[in-house]
Amino acid sequence: MYLAVTNVLPQDDYLLLLTFENGEKRQFDMKPFLSIGIFSELKDLTLFNSVHKSFDTIEWENDADIDPEILYANSIKIE
Repeated sequence: MYLAVTNVLPQDDYLLLLTFENGEKRQFDMKPFLSIGIFSELKDLTLFNSVHKSFDTIEWENDADIDPEILYANSIKIE
């Protein structure tokens, strides 16, 4: 079972501050994804900053989204 994203805030340097349904805050680095398919469009900071919660994960205005399991597994817990 995965944890749903309850909030997302874009940060400097293509980082995302995520909050999951268990209350945990985690930082996700988008830089490794910026050369892959639709995610390359997110190099545009205006588009990157359009990130928002959508259902149980996150989405951008260009319809790019990432599975919440990937977000959780590849993020760093913020104390």
